[in-house]
Amino acid sequence: LLLAAGGAIPPPEEAARMARFVLHHCDWGALATLSAQEGLRGHPFANIFSISDGPPGPFGGSGVPYLYLTDMEISVQDLEINSNASLTVSLAQTSYCKKHKYDPQSPLCAHIIFCGSIVKVNDSEAVLAKKALFSRHPEMETWPKDHNWFFAKFNITNIWVLDYFGGLKIVTPEEYYSVKP
Repeated sequence: LLLAAGGAIPPPEEAARMARFVLHHCDWGALATLSAQEGLRGHPFANIFSISDGPPGPFGGSGVPYLYLTDMEISVQDLEINSNASLTVSLAQTSYCKKHKYDPQSPLCAHIIFCGSIVKVNDSEAVLAKKALFSRHPEMETWPKDHNWFFAKFNITNIWVLDYFGGLKIVTPEEYYSVKP
């Protein structure tokens, strides 16, 4: 039960650890907002974003999902009106589920749903966010400067873990941040 990036998958009874593990091993997630766009206003709108909680490896994860955003992006425009969002990450993007022949929808192919809000980070935290994101997504450094990119984080308020049969498990942010992946 090892991932290529290293580290054993936590057992299902360790939901907080599983949430940290899955986030740390994922490079992207589906971010859902409430649309502020004409014709879609108030409807759910999901979009893919590159994320990182720290450099790859067993000791790099902070648990904080960082993002690199621009106001030109449609979902960011939604967030300017209402910063509330949900973020879903899944081991389906790793080799783990394919290796075990788990369908992405199978509970055995663990996925985590975070609810909270997106907030710009301050200058000191931007240094951490930049290291976290650019270590996994080096192409970001070459993106057009005139797009006014900024670093943000997903401020977690609720966490749901689906990693086994029997339904979702609820993990508090306090439980989540108190464990290592």
